[in-house]
Amino acid sequence: MFVVMEQGATDAQVAAVIEKLVTVGFTVHRSTGVVHTVLGCVGPKEDIIDPRNLELLEGVKEVHPVMSQYKLASRNFNPAGTRVNVRGVEIGGDAVVVVAGPCSVENEEQIERSAEQVAVAGAKGLRGGAFKPRSSPYSFQGLGEAGLKIMQKAAHRHGLFVVSEVMDHTQIAMMEQYVDLFQVGARNMQNFNLLKELAKSRTPVLLKRGISATIEELLLSSEYLLSGGNYNVILCERGIRTFESYTRNTMDISAIPVVKKLSHLPMMADPSHGTGRRDKVIPMARAAVAAGADGLLVEVHPTPDQALSDGAQSLYPDQFTELMQQLRMIAPAVGRTL
Repeated sequence: MFVVMEQGATDAQVAAVIEKLVTVGFTVHRSTGVVHTVLGCVGPKEDIIDPRNLELLEGVKEVHPVMSQYKLASRNFNPAGTRVNVRGVEIGGDAVVVVAGPCSVENEEQIERSAEQVAVAGAKGLRGGAFKPRSSPYSFQGLGEAGLKIMQKAAHRHGLFVVSEVMDHTQIAMMEQYVDLFQVGARNMQNFNLLKELAKSRTPVLLKRGISATIEELLLSSEYLLSGGNYNVILCERGIRTFESYTRNTMDISAIPVVKKLSHLPMMADPSHGTGRRDKVIPMARAAVAAGADGLLVEVHPTPDQALSDGAQSLYPDQFTELMQQLRMIAPAVGRTL
């Protein structure tokens, strides 16, 4: 359930309500908005306490039982929306934040060129995989920690934050030294042991929708992170598997406004994985921003034809520059900046 405190409720009144809830077995998550403080209450059974008794406590404005399973990810927990700060860049605010770079870190020259090119075009973050989950065990698997070092050095030199995928809970402590935003890939969206460990971190997490996951399943996965204490969560639509085979996945643009209605969490889109085709990335990126995406994750490579992974869906630098120019016209039309 959610307990909404009166405007101007004192800290002592809030503490008294929290104490009452904890006493009867609830875990309480506090969200302080501009006007009201909201207490998200998670317990094994919400019928163990009568909401009317809570409404009689000093400082309480109203109590709302929550029927959905994703209680902390629900829009009710933070109606104004969550803004996640990643190395000084706010995701979920007025600006559309674009993160770009190659699928994988291949060598120092490639990453340096990528960082320089996407930064000049207007990107705020550099993406790149140091650990690559590949369908074939014979495909390039990434450079590991050495790749993260290369990536961090190039990104920070050009004023970009670092986004890279974490594959296993044993990598978290090491990666925290280099990564500003953890990416949880589609294959790991329901790796609950990984999510539980990431919940203990305070490094922001970008959670991608699973290849066959429903929107509710995505929100429930985010609940693992939120309930564990990490409120710096960003969701990402990256396409789902359907019967259509022309594109790599089916880019579910409709998921963006649906999630924005159901949840307070920022929502990004990855048109590169969503389509798997370079010629479809720009149209889907434009559509995602028009649909309300808070940001984009785009694959860009200096020489896509020579890329060790996902070259066919990676934009050339001049194509990325063109995309950014187009987005600067689209964003204001939907009340956003770039």
